[in-house]
Amino acid sequence: MKNETIPPSRDGGSAKHHSQFVLLGERRFWPLFLTQFLGAFNDNAYKNALMVLLTFGTVYQTGMKPEVLTNIAAGLFILPFFLFSATAGQLADKFDKARLARATKALEILIILLAGAGFWLQNLAVLLAALCLLGLQSTLFGPVKYAILPQHLRDDELVGGNALVEAGTFISILLGTLVGGLLAGFDGGVAWIVGICLAVALGGFCASCRIPAAPAPAPELKISPNPLSEIWHCIGFARRERSVFLSILGISWFWAYGSLLLTQLPAYTKLVLGGNESMVTLLLAVFSAGIGSGSLLCDRLTQRRGKAVEPGLVPLGALGMTLFGVDIALAPPVGAMGATLPLAELLRDTGVWRVFADLFLLGAFGGIYCVPLYALVQQRSPVDCRARVVAANNILNALFMVAVTLGAGLFLDRGYGIPALLLGMAVLHGLVTIYIFSIVPEFLIRALIWLGFRRE
Repeated sequence: MKNETIPPSRDGGSAKHHSQFVLLGERRFWPLFLTQFLGAFNDNAYKNALMVLLTFGTVYQTGMKPEVLTNIAAGLFILPFFLFSATAGQLADKFDKARLARATKALEILIILLAGAGFWLQNLAVLLAALCLLGLQSTLFGPVKYAILPQHLRDDELVGGNALVEAGTFISILLGTLVGGLLAGFDGGVAWIVGICLAVALGGFCASCRIPAAPAPAPELKISPNPLSEIWHCIGFARRERSVFLSILGISWFWAYGSLLLTQLPAYTKLVLGGNESMVTLLLAVFSAGIGSGSLLCDRLTQRRGKAVEPGLVPLGALGMTLFGVDIALAPPVGAMGATLPLAELLRDTGVWRVFADLFLLGAFGGIYCVPLYALVQQRSPVDCRARVVAANNILNALFMVAVTLGAGLFLDRGYGIPALLLGMAVLHGLVTIYIFSIVPEFLIRALIWLGFRRE
């Protein structure tokens, strides 16, 4: 067997290029991919199941409003990303990332057992604690999964590796969300939720045991006892290289845009399309398929100019996200106002297929937009603090998502509708990306070269 840990080439991708799917058969990649896939499934299966149970009061009775409880739960899941991403980055720079991956997956098994105890006791505090701890486990694993890729993949494989991770993550999120929601509605569904999540956690741990060693780049690093102050240090590492920091801002904006779209999708389906829960599920599947398709297409598009990473794809992705985001916002309502139509009847309306096409293409261009940014961050970050740069990305991702969610709430509270919100977000996306490209003209220059309008 060949050496599983391949040092990245620095020759701009001169190594012979193979299909990205070949990586799924190699030990230096598939255990990490499977570990991430199963972890994302568990996070979303448990989180969505708990959200459904909180909404309908199935687990316990409480005087709090369901919408308040679900917001508290969502906040508890994302809170660790703010508080402990910096610490996670330090750990990933100081210790072997493969060992950290196994430690985080062992922690996941214990958390699922805690969640099972919470369901058995019908204890709200324990259930919410388990959700928060799952957020912590994801926080600890975040820098590991992205910082380990440059240690195991060549530069010319980074785009393909990131594409597979992103595509797999969105498919896993969709599957976990669907499974969690469906099981929560069944009699005895709680037992199934715990059983499936425990089996998935065990599978993830077994996969993590196959991840090849990824030696620590900074074993002498001293872990800061103050995770809050370390946040600024991590952001400082990210700001050393302007293109890296602006790529992180671009990634954070992508997650903010995507989270707003997914958050508003149920209300958009009900109020604009006149659909029910089945329609929401179908739209989620279409969007996830778009993200996955665009992400996987990135590797093929990057090969067009023979580069390891092609920043020129980012403006093209941003343009597509803006155009199809605007078109979704401008799509006319379907059916009578306030009426809920069966899925079969909705699918006979050409306006719904326009929304499907827009949503798929928005997701596809989103994949084309974000995958090169992830690869660029990994490629250009200093080796000895790469995980802390990834941690800065996770911190800013969470900050952007919370800020956009709060802004959307204020916007809607003023009486504006969801189409107006989506239109404003699409236009704002275009303005934000234009600002980033004006500061780092490399993106636009590479786009012109990729399109053939300019020579190398």
